[in-house]
Amino acid sequence: MSRIQSTLEALKASGRKALIPFITAGDPQPDATVAAMHALVAGGADIVELGVPFSDPMADGPVIQRASERALAHGMTLTRVLAMVAEFRKTDSKTPVVLMGYANPVEAMGYEAFAEAARAAGVDGVLTVDLPPEEAEACAAALKAQGIDLIFLLAPTTTEDRVAHVARLASGYVYYVSLKGVTGAANLDVTSVADKLATLRQHLSIPIGVGFGIRDAATAQQVAGIADAVVIGSRLVQEMEAGAAGLNDRLTTFLTGVRQAMDQA
Repeated sequence: MSRIQSTLEALKASGRKALIPFITAGDPQPDATVAAMHALVAGGADIVELGVPFSDPMADGPVIQRASERALAHGMTLTRVLAMVAEFRKTDSKTPVVLMGYANPVEAMGYEAFAEAARAAGVDGVLTVDLPPEEAEACAAALKAQGIDLIFLLAPTTTEDRVAHVARLASGYVYYVSLKGVTGAANLDVTSVADKLATLRQHLSIPIGVGFGIRDAATAQQVAGIADAVVIGSRLVQEMEAGAAGLNDRLTTFLTGVRQAMDQA
């Protein structure tokens, strides 16, 4: 059983939902990332999504795009991201870590080499935004061989046929994009999300996390009432953008408020 699966099952048994924050590796400075990951855990994170900076993002809104640009300017690479996970693992062997990014860096390294390196670093899951299930068989096999979960995005426009295809390959959890747009967009319609999740659960047996458009504790609380996990990204990256002064305290404080609201859902 993977760290992700055991974490989600333990939360379900206790009647709680997973809180999954996202930050970009190497932003605002490479030496700030590992401490920020620990700050998120201190604030109540159950799983940490760590963004792999990429020069040509498709799903990321302007906030996370700027974070990738800052990180790339500091010389961030996939290899350095894996080193950060390994550093995090020196003092946290419990919290699952998911790498979220794009296929190009992974394919450049090679699926098997990447999977082996990710496992050695302590990665638990991988989400590649632009790797559709129809082209994911080789990647899925390489990751599965190393005990790493392959996580897929689903959207309001995803067809039932594609959901069924994802259900055959996905493990850990799936990430439902709550709206038509990019990260950081507003106008989240919780009722329509609830309706879509009911449809998705007809095909999926693994937990469903919901992200995009969740920016505060109140919205997180609403989503926790219908989903298995709540993903928050752009709002946290804005804290990174605000500067290093007091950053870790700000991350912990914000996430603590979200965690408390979710536990009241």
